[in-house]
Amino acid sequence: MTISTAPRPAPDAPTPAAACPCCGHDLSAVFYEVGPVPVHSCLMLDSPTQARAFPSGHVRLAACPACGFVTNTAFDPKWSAYAPNYEDQQSFSPTFNSFAGQLARDLVARHGLEGRRAVEIGCSKGDFMALLCEAGATDCIGIDPSAVEGRVTPPTRGTMRFIPDYYGPGHLGLPADLLCCRHTLEHIRDVAGVLALMRRHAATTPGAVLCIEVPDSTRLWREGAFEDIYYEHCSYFTAGSLAAAVRRAGFAVTDLRREYGEQYLVIEACLDPSRDTRFAIEEDPAETLADIARFRARIGGILEAWRARVAGMAARGQRVAIWGSGSKCVAFLRTLGVEDSISAIVDINPHRAGKVAPGLGMAISAPEALLALRPEVVLVMNPLYLSEIAARCSDMGLSTVLIAADGARRDVSPGAASG
Repeated sequence: MTISTAPRPAPDAPTPAAACPCCGHDLSAVFYEVGPVPVHSCLMLDSPTQARAFPSGHVRLAACPACGFVTNTAFDPKWSAYAPNYEDQQSFSPTFNSFAGQLARDLVARHGLEGRRAVEIGCSKGDFMALLCEAGATDCIGIDPSAVEGRVTPPTRGTMRFIPDYYGPGHLGLPADLLCCRHTLEHIRDVAGVLALMRRHAATTPGAVLCIEVPDSTRLWREGAFEDIYYEHCSYFTAGSLAAAVRRAGFAVTDLRREYGEQYLVIEACLDPSRDTRFAIEEDPAETLADIARFRARIGGILEAWRARVAGMAARGQRVAIWGSGSKCVAFLRTLGVEDSISAIVDINPHRAGKVAPGLGMAISAPEALLALRPEVVLVMNPLYLSEIAARCSDMGLSTVLIAADGARRDVSPGAASG
């Protein structure tokens, strides 16, 4: 199963979301708009022609004044077509693997999941399921239409199997001591409906634990991180809005924390109401609205500053590459309109090499392509990978400057310690 890459007519305008998908309250006015942008960023295509003809839509963000949740009011669920060529694996990064491995071990240890069963909703290619098995979970089932059997090396203990489908009522019979959903809920508009389904699922296994991981949008509004705003992400959570949505579905929140350089939110919950706990990071909706107001006032200047910066590099004749070809890259280039100033896009995921991201016209290369290009500047889409990328560039004998999307800078020279 793959999504069609043939040119399509522009989609009919979807019915705009008028009510909060989490709590049903009326939404505020749209505070950020960008488009047209591709309706997917990670479906790998075979040619620039296919990529440029890929369907597009708009992002129009509005906030809920009652709970602080933000949604893309222009999102059309008909474009939520995930398939095996949806390439979102992050496990080729040692930095990410260290984080995910620790998360799996902590979940198994803290919740006594040794020898127990896990169901992962939105398992992608199965990387985290394998880590859960290695940590001690015995039976792991992953549900995801983009699953690819055999992509991940089988774990040395436990078993894992895939159901290449969208999560739905037909899966409630799968026993789940751990119900896990990582980086999937932000792709779903009907947040309340899916959380209600998870609540029904958790009720079928006594003592079941829910773990959800999503991007933390607080960073977006406070830092102006426009590269993390794209069509597939129709739902944007803060700590407060995520906790409120989970409680509204009937769960008791037992843990809520920021992880991975405070880019992610991790929430854990159960069905025992006596265990519900309030956490200091649960901000009031008014605080979120204030952050959004500041974002709205600053974002135009942030975008213009980046356009001027990239244009200046091109005017000086500098060769500029981008490291990281996923959604951040697509959002960065399409929002700024600076693809013509970029000489290469590279990625450590070998399944992306030679492919083209939707909406772009440049094929993705392996990092070794930089040996021929010798770029003066490499734009790094996620600052958490600066040290990892610096070490890789140094080992390849490159002398360059790394500039992260948040403005952080790292000078690289051949054979130098990455620090």
